[in-house]
Amino acid sequence: MQPRRIKFDSEVLDEQFAGNQLFQFVNCSVLREDGLKKEHIWIRNGRILDERTVFFEEKRMADVQVDCSGLILAPGFIDVQLNGGFGIDFSTYNSDDDEYKSGLRAVAKQLLAHGVTSFAPTVITSSPETYHKVLPLLERTYAWSEGAGILGAHLEGPFISADKRGCHPEQLVITSFGSNPAETIENIYGSTKNIAIVTMAPELEGAQEAIKYLVASGTTVSVGHSSAKLGPGEMAVTSGAKMITHLFNAMQSYHHRDPGLIGLLTSSKVTPDHPLYYGIISDGIHTHDSALRIAYHTNPDGLILVTDAIAALGMPDGVHKLGTQTIHVKGFEAKLDGTNTTAGSVASMPYCIRHLIKATGCSIEYALQSATHKPATLLGITSEKGTLAVGSIADFVLIDENVDVKATFCSGSRVFLNKD
Repeated sequence: MQPRRIKFDSEVLDEQFAGNQLFQFVNCSVLREDGLKKEHIWIRNGRILDERTVFFEEKRMADVQVDCSGLILAPGFIDVQLNGGFGIDFSTYNSDDDEYKSGLRAVAKQLLAHGVTSFAPTVITSSPETYHKVLPLLERTYAWSEGAGILGAHLEGPFISADKRGCHPEQLVITSFGSNPAETIENIYGSTKNIAIVTMAPELEGAQEAIKYLVASGTTVSVGHSSAKLGPGEMAVTSGAKMITHLFNAMQSYHHRDPGLIGLLTSSKVTPDHPLYYGIISDGIHTHDSALRIAYHTNPDGLILVTDAIAALGMPDGVHKLGTQTIHVKGFEAKLDGTNTTAGSVASMPYCIRHLIKATGCSIEYALQSATHKPATLLGITSEKGTLAVGSIADFVLIDENVDVKATFCSGSRVFLNKD
């Protein structure tokens, strides 16, 4: 029997994804590690299949062929630094678990319009009480057909430099891990169970022991909001840190006699055994295009796109919250109340991808990998996310060459369709 062929934007498609049906996505350019390829993608029960198995072992055709109209089919975007969006702030807890979880689900659902299928809800420097209440609610949900999957929390603080705290509340910053870093971490956070990433300043007392403890617990450590010179940064890498949080922002400026954390991009301590990634906020506000080009040409393998978006994402200009802080938003600029301090972004992931391409001249394939495969590699989840490899969860987006999202799929189901 010949497969039924429908367009990716057909309303019938929403009714088709059921049971053990076999789907073949055709007429698309598929993002692979070595570029865009004119290939097909096979899906069943929310997973990517091996077409050779279908042909040679099962000896069958697809039940449904989905015509992608020549669009790019890429893994769903992964944002490992997202403070909130659509009026919801992940650092704000109003004494109601159900209210917090409802806000989390609302953001996860609305991110689908931006092609984001996985994210790390980010909590800025907060009180121990806030961590103890919020962290149990940020459980990982990798395969979720109703919204973007949750990868675990990104805790940006409170173990940071007071001088480089940015918009983080000074009274809640902790500048030492004390004599027993493991005990301090447990006391402040309550548990490391739902933590994906911790951003910390590597120059703090006890930081290296803290890094080793967190890494042993399965947490990815990122260095940032730091006054560190290069030395503590290199020690952090050898202790197990794998990332720099929003490169160039909230750290010492590059100096030719001591390049600080920026110098990690070319450090001899960064090796295949100790790889390093760095987040970049490519919104045209946080990082000048020249700095984007410097990072891209210096260490292209490590570049990961993050939005650092706040509750104002998708909302009108005005006053918004970031934890206990008040933020004023106008256009793409978000400023801490009463200061000129940049406080997160309001840029979407597709916008950041487009801007990186425009600023650096990189290929669309490279920019897409920086929002998919590389963040998944950082977190060690490439068997499930950030790839279209056989066996992975069928999270993907259909986009045009301008990175406009036309449709988003989670676990093989179409969860967003751009009807415009």
